[in-house]
Amino acid sequence: MADNTESTDHESSTTTHSEWGAGHPRLRVSSPSQNFVFDLDVDDVNIGSAEKNELRLEGAAPLHATIHHDENDEYILTLLEDGLMNANPEMTATDDDRSEILRQGARFTAGEWTLVFAREEFADHGRPFGGREGGEFSEQPAQPTRPRYTDSDDEDKPPYEVQKG
Repeated sequence: MADNTESTDHESSTTTHSEWGAGHPRLRVSSPSQNFVFDLDVDDVNIGSAEKNELRLEGAAPLHATIHHDENDEYILTLLEDGLMNANPEMTATDDDRSEILRQGARFTAGEWTLVFAREEFADHGRPFGGREGGEFSEQPAQPTRPRYTDSDDEDKPPYEVQKG
């Protein structure tokens, strides 16, 4: 099978690593009276009711959450005010770390708003091959090492390595 870092044929992909920002990352945003899609096309998105926010949601806290597109091509949600996160629904605003890596289908709330992260599977960096084959205990082929997305001149940071375990 072809390595997806060289190919654009997503039907035969053996990895969920793709080009930087690929896969049309976006939020599906809904409230009782509105539904829309917000494209994540900048590296830092502030979410809340303040006018300066990239994603403005009436009724949410002025700065309710942030999403940061990091050097590993991950989208990191930090919830700054009360709201639910599907990775840790019991988390409260007083917890120290209210952050999670967003994967396809990740859901969080801000006031009356529900936001769902979407990114095409070929670029989502999660589990390859559409998830686990054959259930929880089956053997899975390892993904190739993630591409280095930072400049080759940037020697201050080590390249990202896939953890096996």
